[in-house]
Amino acid sequence: MDDKPVTASLDARLVVRRPGFALKLALAVAAGEVVALLGPNGAGKSTALRAVAGLQQLHDGHLRVAGRTWEEPARRIRLPAEERRAGLVFQDYRLFPHLSVRENVAFGPRSRGRSRREARAMADGLLERVGLTGLAARRPGQLSGGQAQRVALARALAVAPQVLLLDEPLAALDAGTRAEVRTGLRDHLAGQAAATLLVTHDPLDAMVLADRLVVIERGRVTQQGSPAEIAVRPRTAYVARLMGLNLLRGRVTDGRLWLPGGGGIALPGTPESGSASSGGAVPGDVSSGGGVPAACGGEVLVAFRPAAVRLHVGDAPAGGRSSGGAAGSGTSALDGSRSGWSAVVEGVESHGDYLRVRLGGPIPALADVLPAEAAGLDLRSGRRLHAALDAGQLRVYPADEPDTATVTGPPADAVREGLTAPAS
Repeated sequence: MDDKPVTASLDARLVVRRPGFALKLALAVAAGEVVALLGPNGAGKSTALRAVAGLQQLHDGHLRVAGRTWEEPARRIRLPAEERRAGLVFQDYRLFPHLSVRENVAFGPRSRGRSRREARAMADGLLERVGLTGLAARRPGQLSGGQAQRVALARALAVAPQVLLLDEPLAALDAGTRAEVRTGLRDHLAGQAAATLLVTHDPLDAMVLADRLVVIERGRVTQQGSPAEIAVRPRTAYVARLMGLNLLRGRVTDGRLWLPGGGGIALPGTPESGSASSGGAVPGDVSSGGGVPAACGGEVLVAFRPAAVRLHVGDAPAGGRSSGGAAGSGTSALDGSRSGWSAVVEGVESHGDYLRVRLGGPIPALADVLPAEAAGLDLRSGRRLHAALDAGQLRVYPADEPDTATVTGPPADAVREGLTAPAS
């Protein structure tokens, strides 16, 4: 078999059915592109990966790689897993414990007909590439987690894959090792001709490693785009939580966002918000010159960071200022004729330099509070507080815009390099 690397692209419509669940996923991955599948547990991410690898049979749809059909149930075509040019890195790596590092990497070429000498030479070249030349004679039990991950990657690359499949490749690592290995893995993936599919639940892994994100919920794609696009405009509650944002849905009338449950929020740059263009318009907003999203005639989404929520004991303070949260223009969200709304503390946890407060009530939200302000707020569960938003920090965009819309925001490379991170 010819094991030379082949520039390949993946074109698939994956349909898998089982009791209580159906995966229906249209997927395209270009040669050299890294696409991350994100989603909650049970969304279908690993099922999709297994289907591409040949470990899960399709019930409908098709799977084509480099123009060759790997699977198409309607035509009764199904290439066995061992005949697919796919390299697979499992979450637990699954290295052969009785083989040396070199023999683990050489296993794929040997199973495809290469001589022992050829396979070992290929293995040595790949181990040098991933920085493990001096560990070739060791057994997997003698490796650190980061070293085992690199051996697993080298073993997957040893078959010159047309498709590289990574199933939570960093999940088994501790936090300290993970950051270092993530950077190394990004560098290795950058030089691949294969179409790479990464399954992860970690948004940072996806942001750093992937060129494009595909979010799956309940077996369906709910959003896709570049890391920058997803971070700027989440479209579902799950994606918003993933990016560390709050998300509301409603309709805009007379410069106010009206929520399904009643009450409204004054948007930046309107007479009600108390500011002219508020300076709070962010790149990517669809808005008129005054800050009101004039193009959002129907339903809109409003995203905002937990730091934009300010908490106060009792009613709204004079001037719309509140304790806690981020300092802003003093312009707050409005509910009826009062500034803000009555919220109930449902939980508190440490989040970096802040305490993150989970609020219930008419507008469920997360709020960030400085520890120095927490004592005055008495953040016990069930505590009723006044909450308000800094209207200048709201991002408003149409609810029905396509996932592939081009947005003005931080460049994807900046997000991947960590220069611009999703809100947290």
